[in-house]
Amino acid sequence: MNPYLEELMRIRGRELPADEITIKGQDPVLPTRIKIGEAAADVLAGIGIAVTDIHELRTGRRQQISIDVRHAAAACLSTRLMRKAEADGSWTKDPFMTPAMRHMRTLSQPWQCKDGRWFYPQFNLQHLHDRVIGVLGCESTAEAVASAIAKWDSDDLEQAIAAAAACGAVVRSNAEWLEHPQGRALAGKPVVEITKIGESDPVPFPEGPRPLSGIRALDLTRILAGPITSRTLAEHGADVLMVTASDLPQVLEHVVDTSHGKRSTYLDVRKVDDLSTLKGLVRDADVFSQGYRPGALVKYGLGPEELAKERPGIVYVSISCYGDGGPFSDRRGWEQMAQSCTGLCLESAGPRPKLAPAAVCDYTTGYNGAYGVLLALARRAREGGSYHVKVSLCQSGMFVYRHGLLDHPGSEVGLSDDEVGRIMMEGRGSYGTLRNLAPVLRLSETSPGWSTKFPVLGSSPAEWVGPDRRP
Repeated sequence: MNPYLEELMRIRGRELPADEITIKGQDPVLPTRIKIGEAAADVLAGIGIAVTDIHELRTGRRQQISIDVRHAAAACLSTRLMRKAEADGSWTKDPFMTPAMRHMRTLSQPWQCKDGRWFYPQFNLQHLHDRVIGVLGCESTAEAVASAIAKWDSDDLEQAIAAAAACGAVVRSNAEWLEHPQGRALAGKPVVEITKIGESDPVPFPEGPRPLSGIRALDLTRILAGPITSRTLAEHGADVLMVTASDLPQVLEHVVDTSHGKRSTYLDVRKVDDLSTLKGLVRDADVFSQGYRPGALVKYGLGPEELAKERPGIVYVSISCYGDGGPFSDRRGWEQMAQSCTGLCLESAGPRPKLAPAAVCDYTTGYNGAYGVLLALARRAREGGSYHVKVSLCQSGMFVYRHGLLDHPGSEVGLSDDEVGRIMMEGRGSYGTLRNLAPVLRLSETSPGWSTKFPVLGSSPAEWVGPDRRP
C-alpha cells in the first residue's frame, strides 16, 4: 500500500480504493534526490479519488484513475514548459521574462551568513526587493547582497527580515525544521486541514455534465499555489472568477499559465463599493479561496467565520507559507522559503544549498488545496455545513520530504522535448499563440480540461454567469 496516499485517504475518512488507481513509473524524473514526481503523483491521485467521489454522488458510478509519475513531475514545471509562437515559426522559452525579473532572480538564492549558515532572501517582486535591500543596506547586485549577508548571524537576519515585512528564511535541514517550534506546530496537523465552521442544510451538486458543473469559486490568490487550486477546480468544470486589485503586483508568466478555465475581474477590498460587490458575489459562491497571511482579511469582514454566517455552506480555503499557528504563521513567504525551511534546499548536490528543479511546494500545495475543496464539497452535499480548508507551502514541503530521498538522481534524468510535446496543448488569445501543459490526471469518464484559455486580468465584469442559484 502507498503510505502517502493512505495519509491523504485519512483526511478523506475512507479507505484507499486501490483497484481504482494506477500510478505508473517512479523517480528520478528530474535531476534531484527529491521524489518530486512521486509526491506530485500521489496528490494528483488523491484529487482523482475526490473527483470520483463527486461523480459517484452525481451518477452512482465510480471511475478509473491514472497518473504517470513523469507527467506529474512535468506538472510541477508547467510555467517553465510554456512556449510562445514567433513569426518565424519558432517557439520562445520564458516568453514573459523581463529584465527586472531576471535581475531579481540573480539575487534570490542562498547566501552564507557570518555564523556559517545559509540564508535565502526573496527579491521576486519590487516591493519585496526594496524591503530586503533596506534591511541589508546595500546595492542591488549579487556581490553586494553576498557581502551584506555575510555580516549577519542567520537568526538575527531572519528576524530583521520578518520585522521589515520582507521575505527570507534560514536554510535548515529537515531534522532542524522538525525540532523548530514552527515545524513542531505543523507536524501535529494533517497536510490538508478541513474544519467544519458552520451549519447548513445539505447542498446537492448542481445539474451539469462535469463533476463541478455549476460550482462557483472566488479566487483571491496569486503566484502560484492558490491559482493552481482554482485552476484545478476549473479543470473539473467549476466557474472560477479571479479577483484582484489592479495595482497588486503580478508575475505575468504565472498569470498566463495558471488562469485556464477562469474569468478575471478587478475589485479592491480596500474600497467600500468594491468590498460590497465582493460580498455580494460571496452570497452566491460555493468556494472562497484566498492566499493572504492568516487573519489578514478579517478586518474586511472576509474571515472564514464571517463568510460562513453570510453564506452558510461556503467552503473557505486559506493558503499560506507557514501554516496557521506557530511563531512563523504571520510571516510572508513563498516557495523558496518553504524549500529552505523544510530541508529540501539542502538536498542538492554541490558545495552550496540549491532549490529543487521545480516549484514542488507551490504545486503540491495548490493541488492539496483543491483536494480539500473537493472533499469539503462532497461532505457538504452529504451532510451540510460550512468548511475551512487550510494548506501551506511548508506543510506540503514536509509531505514531499516524507517520501524519502534517492541515493543519487542518476545521469539519465530529465524530460525530453518529444515527451513534453505529447502532453502540451496549444491555444491562441490576447497573449499570442502559446503552448501550455495540459491536465495530466486521467479519469475514465470525466476527462479533465478547461473551457477557456488564459484571460487578461480584469477582463470580465464582477458577476456570475448563469442563473441566480440563491433561494
